[in-house]
Amino acid sequence: MRDLVEIGMGREARRAYDLDQIEIVPSRRTRSSKAVSTAWQLDAYRFDIPLLTHPTDAVVSPDSAVRISELGGLGVLNAEGLWARHADPKGALERIVAAATGDEPDSAVALLQELHQAPIRHDLITEALRPLRDSSHTVAARVSPQRARELTPALLAAGVEILVVQGTIVSAEHVSDGEPLNLKDFIADLDVPVVAGGVGDYRTALHLMRTGAAGVIVGYGQATSTTTDEVLGVGVPMATAIVDAAAARRDYLDETGGRYVHVIADGGIGTSGDIARAVACGADAVMLGEQLAEAAESPAGGLYWTSSAAHPSLPRSEVTGLARSGRSLEQVLFGPTDSPYGTTNLFGALRRAMAKTGYSDLKEFQRVGLNLRT
Repeated sequence: MRDLVEIGMGREARRAYDLDQIEIVPSRRTRSSKAVSTAWQLDAYRFDIPLLTHPTDAVVSPDSAVRISELGGLGVLNAEGLWARHADPKGALERIVAAATGDEPDSAVALLQELHQAPIRHDLITEALRPLRDSSHTVAARVSPQRARELTPALLAAGVEILVVQGTIVSAEHVSDGEPLNLKDFIADLDVPVVAGGVGDYRTALHLMRTGAAGVIVGYGQATSTTTDEVLGVGVPMATAIVDAAAARRDYLDETGGRYVHVIADGGIGTSGDIARAVACGADAVMLGEQLAEAAESPAGGLYWTSSAAHPSLPRSEVTGLARSGRSLEQVLFGPTDSPYGTTNLFGALRRAMAKTGYSDLKEFQRVGLNLRT
């Protein structure tokens, strides 16, 4: 059943596929895009589009998180980022922009590392989350497995309603120099839904589902700025990984007699076609970052990086300069657009893909036929 190839004597590797290696197959029916719903629901929280933001300061500020929520998605603030460490995060971002666009652009990563040496302050976290809470939008924040136990009480006190525990690769039990983080025990003590990841295979996805997570993140935000493959040799072929996680979801649904865990695709998504393919492979939602960086509301002025860029000893993301389009977040997500390349009107395109293949909602669209490109 598993497609194994021999890579040398006594050593086999599984053949796996990225999103751009598959194609969606139209069915015998089409429908009007006006009759298509892109809504999804995570626990008690309903969203008009299947979008979570990748929790990077390059894209998510308190203001942009509010705007993303107004547009129907979920903005996830990085609770270990600049807004949690600096009273003037906009000034810190201006320094990063100046470094990345100056004579020594490589110095931007070193500056990020320096800025993240400042301690995390609970009062700043509370202040950063206040605009979401005060505007009655869903409040979501990300912590790493290493700091989840330490920061979660402050996040809950600040009004967090969805907690994202995210690292490059997350397991059911994170072992560190201190007390191990057992996600099952950790989640059981919380009254809010937890989304955890990333994962890249069936077994790890199933283990995370068994911890009680409401959602499992597949991937680690692969984009043009990420260097995890070069640094660690770790890669996630997203089409295969999403299908595997969807299989784990199905088996866990049977195992528990009906508990559904959402699969969220994070990485390997460059265009609106990739969003459609991710859902077709079984994702309930996608986590986008780089695709939103060009929007006028994104706080880093068109620059992009992931949170792993600030790792103190082994950064795995560079600061990438993207062309600032001047488009609003609303245009990036819903158009209109004059670009024929699938980088704008992302969810209008998803709606059109669903309509062209005859499916009325996301769960139906997960059953669409797929072809492998030769």
